[in-house]
Amino acid sequence: MKKIALIVVVILIIAATGLYFYMYQDHRDIANEDASFSLTVKSLETEFSQNDSLANKKYLDKTIEVYGKISSLDLPINAIVLDEKMFGTFQQSVPEGLTAGKQVKMKGRFIGYDDLLGEFKMDQVTVSE
Repeated sequence: MKKIALIVVVILIIAATGLYFYMYQDHRDIANEDASFSLTVKSLETEFSQNDSLANKKYLDKTIEVYGKISSLDLPINAIVLDEKMFGTFQQSVPEGLTAGKQVKMKGRFIGYDDLLGEFKMDQVTVSE
């Protein structure tokens, strides 16, 4: 009886340890990941207008690079908007030197399309010119 109890305790400890490491994995470092896709805001918009469910399967939660012109910057919330359609948020502050009208390449995690605002959303954004 003691052997069975010992085996059950060992199995529970192993299962709890495995569950802990599964639940608390390291977070993704989007800035150091290679982009799965590289495209313009217009081409992303075209793909979503043709078949949004297929486009969601293709891009959702993937690291993508998007090219476009800066429409606006929102410094208080560390956000950028490209071509009036792609909204991205930085983890830290907005990098200096960015101005409206400038062409940039933005890399981040694609988190979806907001039907209400008509915008694509990205987070953990980094920008290069």
